Amino acid sequence: MKMTAVIFSNIYDDTLGELTAKRTVASLPFGGRYRQIDFTLSNMVNSNIMNVGVITKYNYQSLMDHLGSCQEWDLNHKNGGLYIIPPFASGRATDVYRGKLEALHTAMSFLKAQNSEYIVLSDTITICNIDYRTVLEDHVKSGKDITAIATKPVNYTDDNMLVLETGRKKEAKKIIVNYPASENSLVGMGMYVMDREMLIKEVEEAVAEGFYHFERDFLQKKFNEGSLSVNVFEFKGEMLRNKNIATYFRNNLALLDEKIRNDIFKKSAPIYTKVRDEIPSYYGENSDVNECIIADGCHIEGSAQYSVLFRDVKIEKGAKIKNSIIMQGAKIGENAYIENAILDKNVTVTDGIRLIGTPDSPVIIKKGETI
Repeated sequence: MKMTAVIFSNIYDDTLGELTAKRTVASLPFGGRYRQIDFTLSNMVNSNIMNVGVITKYNYQSLMDHLGSCQEWDLNHKNGGLYIIPPFASGRATDVYRGKLEALHTAMSFLKAQNSEYIVLSDTITICNIDYRTVLEDHVKSGKDITAIATKPVNYTDDNMLVLETGRKKEAKKIIVNYPASENSLVGMGMYVMDREMLIKEVEEAVAEGFYHFERDFLQKKFNEGSLSVNVFEFKGEMLRNKNIATYFRNNLALLDEKIRNDIFKKSAPIYTKVRDEIPSYYGENSDVNECIIADGCHIEGSAQYSVLFRDVKIEKGAKIKNSIIMQGAKIGENAYIENAILDKNVTVTDGIRLIGTPDSPVIIKKGETI
């Protein structure tokens, strides 16, 4: 049974503020050396899905630079591979899409050109290691129209894009959108499996009627009308969902937990990324590093505690970093103090500067700024 995949690269850009002002959420750096799309693409390739369409909207230059020829994911084929689907790909001179249904409509020519029976849809804010072949088997066995991949809620007070209450047969009994989950419910992971031809039909009809929101205007609406049956596949592995700045900050630091890290970065199903040849990181004689994820090419003379450091970060003597995310090329001056902060790419922190945020509201310094 063949599968084709569609990835939504821009859907949650607005919820991540300054971090996605000049990049897609798919190309947002995560975990020291990865981009968020790396996890989505790797899961698909490891599941033997070799035709993938990435729907873009705006600010996708960094995403294209990162993906390059896609050889790291073995998607650089003559026939098939990875397709970048820009806005207006359908040829309609209308406003860019507002939601997933309209986004899928821009990808209609890609969807119709495929010969696979099933389609996998996925966001890029979900970080996990999942085998879609297992999901497909469960979907076919269920006989339902669509399978929603879901997991137990992390926080019962959080609003969730999709809340699913299920019965004994794992079929949805109730679907709620943008609402906190109850103890007996599961929350959607922004991943779905369904028949490709059915998806094409439903998207064309929905867009013609002015609908654009996949979860509310298709999934919930059709389910409540009784015209759509929904299977629920419960994912029991570790899952991190970066739906806003607070969760993005928390989930980067969650990788310091060995249990979470080992479940996401499995040897049997690697997470691939663009390879960049860098020199090893340098640790000065008086450096002090504890419980950190540190990429190649860093130069550390000061202190780093419970933090994630991307490539080529430089920490001068006397500088202290704690509970922070420091992206590529950042330079921290002597005796600076940074706690609960996110420093975007190529930020320069001058000598003696103090930046202190909170775990729920970290300080954010925009790309290329000097403070």
